[in-house]
Amino acid sequence: QVQLVESGGGLVQPGGSLRLSCAASGSISSFLTMGWYRQAPGKQRELVAGITRGGGTNYVESVKGRFAISSDSGKNMVYLQMNSLKPEDTAVYYCNAVRKIITSTINFWGQGTQVTVSS
Repeated sequence: QVQLVESGGGLVQPGGSLRLSCAASGSISSFLTMGWYRQAPGKQRELVAGITRGGGTNYVESVKGRFAISSDSGKNMVYLQMNSLKPEDTAVYYCNAVRKIITSTINFWGQGTQVTVSS
């Protein structure tokens, strides 16, 4: 069973920075993609940033230029560096991993970490 454990959330003022970390219990090279999702109260969960096994990245438009996703396969870690944070970035952030199983895929999720951007 894959376990994903997030850390690094907290309270930060607008314009500040945070770095989220996601520790995977197994080799992250076994996943097709890994990513960070977020869910704000009353809103649907959305993909914030993703990274493929080959290192390709993608971002939701609202965070481009401010957030950066990266991975360290030696440590089985995925990170989300968040800069120039805005109040609308407030949400619970979840780490996600996708593994291919024969002809389908399976998603794994962390428990989430709260990010609050407020003065």
